[in-house]
Amino acid sequence: MPAASDATARQELQQLRSRIEALQKELAAAEESRGDAADALRESERAISEASRELAELERLSRLASQRAQALQAETRKVTATLQEHQKLLARHLHLQHVRQGGSAPDALRLLLSGESPNDIARDLHYLGHVSRAHRDAISGMRESQARLKSLGEESVNKARELAGIGAAQLNQRRRLEAEKHKRAEVVARLSRDITRQRREIGAMRRNETRLTNLIEQLAKLIARPPAAPRENTAPARVRQEPVARTEASPAMPAVAQTFSLLRGQLSLPVRGELAGRFGSPRSDGGMTWKGLFLAARAGEAVKAVAAGRVVYADWLRGFGNMLIVDHGDGYMSLYGYNETLLKRVGDVIGGGDTVATVGNSGGSGDSGLYFELRHQGKPFDPLSWVRRR
Repeated sequence: MPAASDATARQELQQLRSRIEALQKELAAAEESRGDAADALRESERAISEASRELAELERLSRLASQRAQALQAETRKVTATLQEHQKLLARHLHLQHVRQGGSAPDALRLLLSGESPNDIARDLHYLGHVSRAHRDAISGMRESQARLKSLGEESVNKARELAGIGAAQLNQRRRLEAEKHKRAEVVARLSRDITRQRREIGAMRRNETRLTNLIEQLAKLIARPPAAPRENTAPARVRQEPVARTEASPAMPAVAQTFSLLRGQLSLPVRGELAGRFGSPRSDGGMTWKGLFLAARAGEAVKAVAAGRVVYADWLRGFGNMLIVDHGDGYMSLYGYNETLLKRVGDVIGGGDTVATVGNSGGSGDSGLYFELRHQGKPFDPLSWVRRR
């Protein structure tokens, strides 16, 4: 049954989100070093991401509402023109009838008693029937047009109110975003030397890599874990079971296609920018090597998913800032770090080329850009070997 399938998909999504949330708490509790300067950015960068995501959603709703408002205006003009045509048609019929009958409207009985020839009577009766039908059609059309205009007017008023509400929410969200960015700037200014030092400290960089590797391993286990079996319904038969509440995610979440391995040599980089860090090359801020790519780009640039998949992580991670991880199936994952905004949530199913984040320099990154990794069975590999040659 579709309803049961939807409820199962929603339940599985909620279980996945709950398990990943529990994993984040476990990792945070197991941290051996706390109070890093970069951690002071956590709350402000999380808040910036959330405010930006909500603002993007409001902008999407505003576009939809504006499109509907324009469609309503166009339909109103069309229905108004139709009403005017019906009015003209009715007036024309009344005028022709008046002229033909010399100002006297005939009826069928008067025609039969007029003494005219049967052919003339038949012709006039046919004309009378045609006029009557035309009158009825014109009047019916006018009534339908008037009713539709009333409905369109009411919907237009509601849509205008909706747009006004969205506009007010957008204004509040922009103010919140600016306030959060101001807070972050204050933190960076206050702790700039500590953040720079920790960014260059090999020990901190190694801990960051270990943290990310542990996260990937734990995520892989959670994804591979079969969904919990539904509990047996022990409620009495007479008790009506309440339906499962809807979540923000799609009710029916399709399985991730197991085709990522076929995309070698066909991928596009997730963002346009300068390749400032190559896989396996030494990092300029320490003795470590890059496990992925660093693509220098302007803050706010759209970050695109390299392939279809499902979001399995979307949160702030020490050393990588606002991080988004996509599971592509068959052990393949793509990672997107240092983002300013995460536009997707855990459980969201995405397509290749979908915008999933925006470029930033969160997590203590010195430069604006995107950190991008590809992993298979938890092991990083060179993304450039999978990118389409231009």
